[in-house]
Amino acid sequence: MNLIPSYSADGQTHGRFDYAVIADWIPPGERVLDLGCGDGTLLRYLRETKGVSGYGVEIDAQRVLGCIRNGVDVIQIDIEQGLQGFEDDSFDHVIISQALQAMHGTEHILEEILRVGREAVVSFPNFAFRANRAAIAAGHMPVSEDLPYEWYETPNVRFFTLIDFEELCAQLGIEIRERLAFDDRGEPVSDDPNLNGSLAFYRLGRAG
Repeated sequence: MNLIPSYSADGQTHGRFDYAVIADWIPPGERVLDLGCGDGTLLRYLRETKGVSGYGVEIDAQRVLGCIRNGVDVIQIDIEQGLQGFEDDSFDHVIISQALQAMHGTEHILEEILRVGREAVVSFPNFAFRANRAAIAAGHMPVSEDLPYEWYETPNVRFFTLIDFEELCAQLGIEIRERLAFDDRGEPVSDDPNLNGSLAFYRLGRAG
């Protein structure tokens, strides 16, 4: 997959294939809410390539400053407390990119996402990826590009798999409209994605 440019708070560019994956699911001109938006590089990319409008939500003060430097409208709140400040159907898409695994209230967050947004895009590292299984079999917690932290410093509090996530969506009445998985080289995976996929992307909606 071709890498596309993204932007950091200092203006440097990086190759981020995950931005291109998410952008493919976002029609031009939509209103977007990006939860756990970091320094706002994804929203900046979507604004420049798709003409979206919207907000980022971030709790970390330094990352909020990064959003401001990137020209991204940002709200500093703790999404663990819910999205009470947003009305139902306020956004066309709500994005939570590689942040769900750092949330405690997973069920509540997913429900809130689909309350305030017509659709959701969720991405997360797959704990059942074959390299992660091999690390555990060797007696260690996995460390990789998609799980880059040592066990004693990780912000991640939920370690789940594609199967786990899909079962939770079924329990919550969330419709999975599309799923994509990629290996640790950024190549798409179709054969047994729960084993061969390092990073998963889901497009979600309300069932019925």
